[in-house]
Amino acid sequence: MSAAANATATATASHPHILVFPYPAQGHMLPLLDLTHQLALRGLTITILVTPKNLPFLSPLLSSHPSSITPLVFPFPSHPLIPQGVEHVKDLGNSGNLPVMAALGKLHDPLLNWFNSQSNPPVAIISDFFLGWTQRLATQLQIPRLTFFASGAFVVSLSDYMWSNIEKLKSLSEIKLSHLPGSPVFKPENFPSLFKHYKQSDPDCEFVKDGILANTKSWGCVLNSFDGLETEYIQWLKTYVGHNRVYSVGPVSLIGNRGDSDPSSGSDRVMTWLDQCPDGSVVYVCFGSQKLLSKEQVEALAKGLEKSGTRFVWVVKPGTNNGFGDVPDGFEERVSGQGLVIKEWAPQVLILNHKAVGGFLSHCGWNSVLEGIVGGVMILAWPMEADQFVNAKLLVDEIGVGVRVCEGADTVPNSDELGRAVAEAMTEGGGMKTKAKDLKQKALAAVSHGESSMKDLDRIVEELGQLRG
Repeated sequence: MSAAANATATATASHPHILVFPYPAQGHMLPLLDLTHQLALRGLTITILVTPKNLPFLSPLLSSHPSSITPLVFPFPSHPLIPQGVEHVKDLGNSGNLPVMAALGKLHDPLLNWFNSQSNPPVAIISDFFLGWTQRLATQLQIPRLTFFASGAFVVSLSDYMWSNIEKLKSLSEIKLSHLPGSPVFKPENFPSLFKHYKQSDPDCEFVKDGILANTKSWGCVLNSFDGLETEYIQWLKTYVGHNRVYSVGPVSLIGNRGDSDPSSGSDRVMTWLDQCPDGSVVYVCFGSQKLLSKEQVEALAKGLEKSGTRFVWVVKPGTNNGFGDVPDGFEERVSGQGLVIKEWAPQVLILNHKAVGGFLSHCGWNSVLEGIVGGVMILAWPMEADQFVNAKLLVDEIGVGVRVCEGADTVPNSDELGRAVAEAMTEGGGMKTKAKDLKQKALAAVSHGESSMKDLDRIVEELGQLRG
């Protein structure tokens, strides 16, 4: 082999080319792009597959890594339940996941053809856990696939059991998962939404089920979690999949590259307001980017917060159609000394890390959970859909950094009970607040040089580097 050829072979081996395939929902895409940033910093050559309208999400990454990250843009496949021009779950709501997952499965053949046309094709695929069909593609291509789980190990540990026993579980009123650490107990209605929407004869449902069951058969599993948060479940998962290629690399939001995420100067108003509040006295209220509360829910929450006597910052997503509520007339004036209502984008990470904030009334989406943990605040849980009930169980029952204040997407809380729950948690939750601060330190430690999440990141790159050498 010539010196030049030898050098090229060495470069290819030390800088493996991988394909990253994110799923187009905010809670999935942003964490995988955060991970991609770290993989690029460690010398990998990366192609990222997106559809045209999701290309702007890549802008910060492409600016930071112009030579090592390349976008691969495929048209979004059509589906009868997806309006033309829609390419992101945010435009459909949580129920849009099933058709989006099914539609993206149609990229199998174009992607296979693309791989076969490349002179230097990727040696591995890292794809979201909602794209389980890429496991079959990787097997056909004879390359490894790593599943990226935008969730924690607790959810993953439930998933295979649920989907393998779907008909049996749906008929039970309560399910004890005795094969898992702590033998957690669930009601079927509290399982993730995809599971609840499953219909046996529906081809899209069968496609999704097969994909989810393929995830733990992949060459590796990457979790947006950290060892100090879910030690037992991470270890259980390694035993279950039968190998050590289970990588906990979170919280990835701490090590990502999201660019300037502040589209307004609204952060000045809220930070100035928080500066005038005592330490740990404020509860931050936000239900994520997807969820709109009904008029009745907004009114009950407004009354509950007012009755709690607790200082609060409440992010209200204005309703875009009838039936979704804005805050009641006169509410903002009545609580002007007690609370602040924000009706535009809010700097959530900055708010949660402000010393005045001690609690987070949240829907318990996993990204919000991790941001709350990094902020060192306790969680006042109101899970609504998706994996939120499972996440709430982890926080409240397993770790002890949260308390349930309501449950259900359509539940209208009793404002007296809600107010009392918020007040009690914020005034008497000393033990939870201490645990939350301890967990924050574990999260920050995990992404420090030489610690657990950074070691696992290095391990991914090292093991990918050995695939072709």
